[in-house]
Amino acid sequence: MTRLVHDQFAKQYFSEVLNLLGEVEISKEITSEVRQIDIFFIPGPDAAAKAEQIGVLGRLAANGAAGFEVFRNAVEKK
Repeated sequence: MTRLVHDQFAKQYFSEVLNLLGEVEISKEITSEVRQIDIFFIPGPDAAAKAEQIGVLGRLAANGAAGFEVFRNAVEKK
């Protein structure tokens, strides 16, 4: 379930971009404890060929099934 506007935007953005490379599931339940990940992605057969067009996200996604969690807050320096 998406509670925040930025979370919904990120899920839709990832979905649109990663659909160019393969299969995308939003809010996928994962085993063990009942939990969900934001984005679950399975690359299609021609994902590697298209991955460079997307940049870093494409390179991450083209290597195999992947889960993505989206965070809106920047990492703090310590």
